[in-house]
Amino acid sequence: MNKKVLITGGTGLVGSELTPMLQAAGWQVAVLSRSKDAAAPYEIFEWDYHKDYIEEGAFNNVSAIIHLAGASVAGQRWTAERKEEIFNSRTKTSHLLFKKLSETEHEVKTFVAASAIGYYGNDTGNATIKESAPVGHDFLAHVTDAWETATSRVSTLGIRLVQLRIGVVLSQKSGALMELIKPPITAPLGKGNQYMSWIHIEDLCRMFMHALEEEKYTGAYNAVGPKPTTNKALTKAAASAFGKPFMPIPVPKLALKIFLGEMAQIVLGGSRISCEKIMTEGFEFKFPKLEEALKDLKSR
Repeated sequence: MNKKVLITGGTGLVGSELTPMLQAAGWQVAVLSRSKDAAAPYEIFEWDYHKDYIEEGAFNNVSAIIHLAGASVAGQRWTAERKEEIFNSRTKTSHLLFKKLSETEHEVKTFVAASAIGYYGNDTGNATIKESAPVGHDFLAHVTDAWETATSRVSTLGIRLVQLRIGVVLSQKSGALMELIKPPITAPLGKGNQYMSWIHIEDLCRMFMHALEEEKYTGAYNAVGPKPTTNKALTKAAASAFGKPFMPIPVPKLALKIFLGEMAQIVLGGSRISCEKIMTEGFEFKFPKLEEALKDLKSR
């Protein structure tokens, strides 16, 4: 089998960490991007879902695709235009990949797609949620359901499909952790007792590599760590690890809604997600405990 993988969203939070790990493991990496970059340490092919375009040759010698593309759900306020971009950047890119794969001679055997625990809804309370749980009813659940439906079409081409439903990714570069410790004084958000199902960025990338390389993986898996914790506990632990003052008085729900608009549901809701399924496949976490994860990220 050719060890060449084509990645979408390669410059994002996960892609930028995953790419060097893949290269170190002997994979040749190519990236689908909206623009070329001569300085990039990998081959780049241009694509544009608005124009239904993927550069010729992108699938040459590729045995696997890792599909990470999608506009950030927390990057901007949710205007009607932004919500459309969040939806289209996931579903239309997935439809484009399926279309081009169905029209092109290729050697692709594996397709590993990003998804999100938002599939279950923004607030599932204290119940432990497994992959068999039903889809939620809010905006992000609608997006994620449509996203998975779009990527699922790839399996009709005889390609092994894995969908990783990603939780709160802890990274020292960007994302939820950096937002939590950004203010001069950290504090819980809303009630603070909502669950955050987190995962260390390295463990998440290792999950993608396991899903890529081990054929027993198929279907949907929750990509979260084994020890979900509350917003208050995670914020307090992050503040301690990064030397920030912590105030136990929560930021009021109303203030968050005024500041963030509809996007506030991301931080006000919570989910206690199970990773039992992926652990039964033999996946072992390098950072199962929050304190260990934070200590490692602080040292980077």
